[in-house]
Amino acid sequence: MVKGRGLKFASCFALAAGLLWGSPAMAKNAHDFAFEGIEGGPLPMSKFKGKVVLVVNTASFCGFTPQYEGLEQIFKEYQGRGLVVLGVPANNFGGQEPGTNAEIKEFCEAKYDVDFPLASKVSVKGGDAHPFYKWALETLGEDKAPQWNFHKYLVDARGYLVASFPTRVVPDAPEIKAAIDRAIAAK
Repeated sequence: MVKGRGLKFASCFALAAGLLWGSPAMAKNAHDFAFEGIEGGPLPMSKFKGKVVLVVNTASFCGFTPQYEGLEQIFKEYQGRGLVVLGVPANNFGGQEPGTNAEIKEFCEAKYDVDFPLASKVSVKGGDAHPFYKWALETLGEDKAPQWNFHKYLVDARGYLVASFPTRVVPDAPEIKAAIDRAIAAK
C-alpha cells in the first residue's frame, strides 16, 4: 500500500513539474519560449540567441498597420548588426487581425514587402495569451503590457527584456533606435 502511494505521488510530482516548467513563471528569459512560424513549424526564441530582438504584436487592419514599413526599414538597417524583428499577429484589439496565417503572410509581403520573421497568429493578452506575453507581463508589469496593436518589446542578446514601447512610438523613433544601439553594444 505504501508502495502504491509512492508511485501515485511520483506521478503527480512529474505531472506538476512538467506543467510548471512550461509556464511563464519558470522561464528565465525569452529564449525559453517558442512561437509557431507563420507557415507552420517551430519558431523558438532560442534561435535568436546572440541577437537583439524587437517583438511586435501586429495587425493588418489597424490605423497603425503602416508601422510595418518602419519595422521593415529598421530590420534592414540593423540586421547586419544583429537585430531581428519578430512580427506576432494578434486579433486582440478591435478584431483587426481576422485573417488566416496565409492571408496575413500574403498581406505583409504584398503590401509592405516584409522580410522579417512572422509568427503564427496568437493572443497577446488575457488568460489565453501566448506564454511569452504572459512572461513579459509578469516581468515588466501591467503598465508595459500591450494596450493595442504594434506594442514593441526589445529583448537583448541574452534573452532579457530591456525595453517596452507603446503603440504610438514608431519603429524608427529615436528612443527605439537608442535602445537597439545600447542592446547591440552590450552583446
